[in-house]
Amino acid sequence: MASHTLTVGFDLDMTLIDSRPGIRAAYLVLAAETGARIDVDLVVSRLGPPLEDELANWFPAAEVAAMADRYREIYPTYAIAPSLAMPGARESVEAIRELGGRTMVVTAKYEPNAKLHLAHLGIEPDEIVGGLWAEAKAEALREHGAGVYVGDHIGDVRGARAAEAVSVGVTTGPCDEAELRGAGADVVLRSLTEFPEWVRAYLRRTSTPSGV
Repeated sequence: MASHTLTVGFDLDMTLIDSRPGIRAAYLVLAAETGARIDVDLVVSRLGPPLEDELANWFPAAEVAAMADRYREIYPTYAIAPSLAMPGARESVEAIRELGGRTMVVTAKYEPNAKLHLAHLGIEPDEIVGGLWAEAKAEALREHGAGVYVGDHIGDVRGARAAEAVSVGVTTGPCDEAELRGAGADVVLRSLTEFPEWVRAYLRRTSTPSGV
């Protein structure tokens, strides 16, 4: 690890929070405003990549930037309240704190909206960094010395590997165990409910002189 203190990074959507109800609501408002036909159920089935990538499926290329701006404007009103913490999310952050470690969230989501989600749910990481996807997540992970990164998407695995961090996948998002392992995940958990036990065992292994 990059430092003696354990620093663990988490993805946001479908890792720490179930944002599908909120994102669905925001897209419905955007569709109503613009008259665009958006399959919101399809949208929320494949969360992870940047907003602009998804909007490009529903709007002409010349309109994507403006639609992204409008989506981010309406997001706080419609998307924060309906979104829930994933099972084990609070316990995972607290487990790292109890171990004397630090936590960070690294997400492709617009950073102000990511902060609103976490504040609303009472989840308090030490750092929140938004606007980074896949390998770009490694910039923040390296900067803060994260030795572990937890996420639900193969893009998260790629970010962890680019940062030379342990990649922990959770199958609570669009990617199953085979996809996560195929992308190079070191560990795959069914959900964050399994994470506190895993991280305690990981720390015991890595803090012993023999490395066993």
